[in-house]
Amino acid sequence: DDAWDPKYCAAYSTATDITDPDSWSPLTPLGAKPADGKAGLDYWVICDEAKAHLFFTTLDGRMWREETRLADFPRGWSEPVLAIQGDIFEASHTYRLQGLNKYLTVVEAQNGHGWRYFKAYLADRLDGEWTPLAATRDETFASMANTTPEGEPWTDSISHGELIRVGTDQTLEVDPTNLRFLFQGVLERDRAGKPYGEIPWRLGLLTPAP
Repeated sequence: DDAWDPKYCAAYSTATDITDPDSWSPLTPLGAKPADGKAGLDYWVICDEAKAHLFFTTLDGRMWREETRLADFPRGWSEPVLAIQGDIFEASHTYRLQGLNKYLTVVEAQNGHGWRYFKAYLADRLDGEWTPLAATRDETFASMANTTPEGEPWTDSISHGELIRVGTDQTLEVDPTNLRFLFQGVLERDRAGKPYGEIPWRLGLLTPAP
């Protein structure tokens, strides 16, 4: 929307009757504001007992967080604060680790063991400090260095992955003893010379080694 600033941003729509398509309201910006003049992307909402937290990246090594009270959601967002800074790129996804009272963020990085791969960070609270768990090119959450394909290799990238959750609510819990990671992948030779929107991505599922 050219009337928005920035014109590409997260947005929401509400409905009075979820079964009636005509009851959905026009899109409204969700409240994520540009950080240092940079527009965000790959917005992600997760909730604790009191607040909703909105995470996003700005393609410059920074992940940001905003918050609002659950009673105010989807309005009332705070100014963005820096959550993680490092060699990260996009596609940050944050989850609650079942039974551990900890949170896990996985975030995509570039040009390690594979064109795209994932790093991981831990925190005790969604508004707390994120500490590296597997956050270097050689020690990763998911890359070509620590995964083994079943059958003939079909990808040398692990991109835009999402963990399979144990439930369906806003706390986004995952089982730390059985992490399963759905991702998109492609071989370098199949993506070479293509615009991003024409890359022939395929879906794969990473599961723990037996």
